[in-house]
Amino acid sequence: MASFLSRALAKQGYSVVTASTGEDALWNALENEFDAVVLDVMIPAPDGVEVLRRMRAQGRWAPVLLLTARDAVPDRVAGLDAGADDYLTKPFALAELLARLRALTRSDPRERPVVLVVGDLTLDPVSRLVQRGPDPITLSPKEFSLLEELMRHSGEVLSRTHLLDHVWDVAYDGDSNVVDVYVRYLRNKIDRPWDRRTLQTIRGVGYRLSEHDDEE
Repeated sequence: MASFLSRALAKQGYSVVTASTGEDALWNALENEFDAVVLDVMIPAPDGVEVLRRMRAQGRWAPVLLLTARDAVPDRVAGLDAGADDYLTKPFALAELLARLRALTRSDPRERPVVLVVGDLTLDPVSRLVQRGPDPITLSPKEFSLLEELMRHSGEVLSRTHLLDHVWDVAYDGDSNVVDVYVRYLRNKIDRPWDRRTLQTIRGVGYRLSEHDDEE
C-alpha cells in the first residue's frame, strides 16, 4: 500500500518519503518538516497511534491523516485523541484520500495547543499534565475535561447545561447532578490539598474557576 500511495501521490505532484516501520516513521517525522503525514495505524511497532502520540509530544504539528482497518468508535477516538486531524477506514477510494489531503494542506499550519494557566494552576492539553505550582495532580479523563473547560473560561460562570454539553455531550440524557458530583471530585483534587477555594459555586447559576480564593 505504501508503494501504491507513493506512486499515486508523486503523480499528483507531491514529494513523498515512505517508511515501513513505526521507528522509521517517527525518525522521519522528527527529522523533517512535512506538509502532511499519511499514517497507517497497523504499521509495525510502534503502531501508528503511538507514532502520532510521540510526534505531538515532540512538537511536530504537521496534519496527520490516519489510515485504519478498525472502524470501531473507540479506535477512531483513540486516534483523534492522540492528535490525528482526520482518518480514513480501509478500504478507501484514492480520490477521497487525495481530497482529504488537499483539505489538510490548505489549512493553516498547526501550532502546539497553548498550556492553560489560571493562577498557579496549569493544564497542558498535549501531555495531559495538571499541576498546582510544582505539584502534579492526577485526574480521571472526565475530571481533566471538566477542568479544561473551566480553565478555558476562567472567571466566567458556566451553567450545568453548558458543562453537560461541552464535557459530556449534547446527547447526554442523564441526571445533571453528575456535574455537581464531578465538581466535588475536582475540588478535592485541585483546591482542598492546598486549602484553596478557586473552584467556586455560584448558587442557582453554576460554577466558576477563579485565580483567587473566594468564599462560596
